Amino acid sequence: MNWLNSEAFTVLDQKIIWSDMIGNIFGLVALALGWRRSVWTWPVQFLAGLILFGAFFGHLAGSAGKQVVVMLVALYGWWQWQRRKGQGADGQIAVRFATWGERAAMIAAAAVGTVGVALLFEAFPKLSWDPWPDAYIFVGTIVAMYAQARGMVEFWFAWLLVDLVGVPLNFANGYAFSGFVYVIYGALVLWGMRDWWLRSRSTTVLEGAHA
Repeated sequence: MNWLNSEAFTVLDQKIIWSDMIGNIFGLVALALGWRRSVWTWPVQFLAGLILFGAFFGHLAGSAGKQVVVMLVALYGWWQWQRRKGQGADGQIAVRFATWGERAAMIAAAAVGTVGVALLFEAFPKLSWDPWPDAYIFVGTIVAMYAQARGMVEFWFAWLLVDLVGVPLNFANGYAFSGFVYVIYGALVLWGMRDWWLRSRSTTVLEGAHA
């Protein structure tokens, strides 16, 4: 698997690494499938995590460990969407806004999780080059995936907040392709947010009509 960490090509003096490119292409496809509310978003996210795990395993334990968590959450998301598919008016999953209690719980989990993971990274420097922003992105990604698994529109807001830190951090650490992909993520997030927002309103109207 060493070839995954080798240079694929160079763009604007930025070295593009095979694992960075392949893993993030799958991640981009997964986000697009999530926008379309296709259950296949989860196998693709799992595959992206598996590729990056293979690239990091053996020399970047922290990064490899993060991909294990991503894969576990992807399995959870697959299970949730298999249970929920067909509930939407178009036969896909139904989407909704989180309750205030759910929002508070996710914000608290993100805050506590970020601090906890960052302190872990600081205690074991080999796990991360940038403990605090890295922890923020990692925990934010998990929270976003959880919200996506539950069909919450807030999933898109969480991804947007991850992007705001992910773009400059990836460029700074030499992962140019990740940086470019996060920019595209931003555009997809805005379109996806609008689509899920409108669909959540349609779901509310249908529920009111059936009440």
